[in-house]
Amino acid sequence: MFTYIDPTVRERLIAQGKLVRIDAAGQAIDASDRPEPGDKAISILGPIPLPLERHGKQYAVQWYASVRHSELSKAEELADELREREGQQSFAILAASMAVNSVLVLGDPERWQNPLVRVHSSCLTGDVFGSQRCECGPQFISALERIAADPAGGMIVYMSGHEGRGIGLWAKAATYLLQDAGEDTYQANRTLGLPDDSRDFSDAASLLKYFLDDQPFRLLTNNPKKVKDLTNFGLTNITRVKHVTGVGDENRDYLKAKQEWGHELDLDDLAKG
Repeated sequence: MFTYIDPTVRERLIAQGKLVRIDAAGQAIDASDRPEPGDKAISILGPIPLPLERHGKQYAVQWYASVRHSELSKAEELADELREREGQQSFAILAASMAVNSVLVLGDPERWQNPLVRVHSSCLTGDVFGSQRCECGPQFISALERIAADPAGGMIVYMSGHEGRGIGLWAKAATYLLQDAGEDTYQANRTLGLPDDSRDFSDAASLLKYFLDDQPFRLLTNNPKKVKDLTNFGLTNITRVKHVTGVGDENRDYLKAKQEWGHELDLDDLAKG
């Protein structure tokens, strides 16, 4: 049974320290309270050993799954209703109420000093399908490789609700068709009446505060706005580290649009591949 359905499982995980709850400032708070609508706290499950193999390389990773308590409250309500009418066949609808983010920890957090961090926005087409229309898949793999090889260790925060810079997979598909008709990635968003970038980094900031305890860290990103957004949420000890990979003929125009929008990419970066 899911931890938000069976109270006994929840109590056992809390007692084991495998289920914790943090506030927006990244501070641990009482995990035993039932989530309520509007609750901005975050529940974290883990660590969960998750041995990974990508491109022939193996990584020892500790996985943490996180979700907003306000979204858990919706799942609680649905779970109560489904239990009452024994609607087991409908339990899949619970997942629709939650964006579950992940934290992948590499190395020993107790020994971290200025660790290397990647806040990675979900990209089904790039991360899973291997699309070359963007550089997201190679960026994720490169981040995994760089953090695993770094003596300071570090972590990847994988934001599941960030598809298409926050517009969702359906709208992202529509922007691809507009791009094929001649618009760039930002123009396509505007044509649909959507923001250039609607991603919310508040949960990422809370998770970073919890796992890093306000220590300095290096952030793998070419996007100064990501640094600015995280800084606005109280993370002030950030050193940006350029993260260029996966450049090719299929995504060069996409990356040029990013450069024009403000990403720190130069001509040499765009010429790679």
